[in-house]
Amino acid sequence: MSWRLAGVLALGLAVLVSAFAIVASQHENRRLFQRLVQLERQRDALDIEWGRLQLEQAALSTPAEVELRARRQLSMKTPGPGETVMVVVP
Repeated sequence: MSWRLAGVLALGLAVLVSAFAIVASQHENRRLFQRLVQLERQRDALDIEWGRLQLEQAALSTPAEVELRARRQLSMKTPGPGETVMVVVP
């Protein structure tokens, strides 16, 4: 086998290996991009849920809502004048 033929075969093999490497790299890139899109959608859904929970917390933490829940769920009431004790700290 001549050196010229061996060189051509080596270059042909290098081209084939390079082509397979490009295909594998593109496939991995597409797979990672799909995962990125999936994670971005999940992040957006979690951001929406977080905003909804913040609004719910703000609505439930108003003084009127706290008092209403204390009366209904805990059967609490505002103490009358005879039920209060004044503590004086010197």
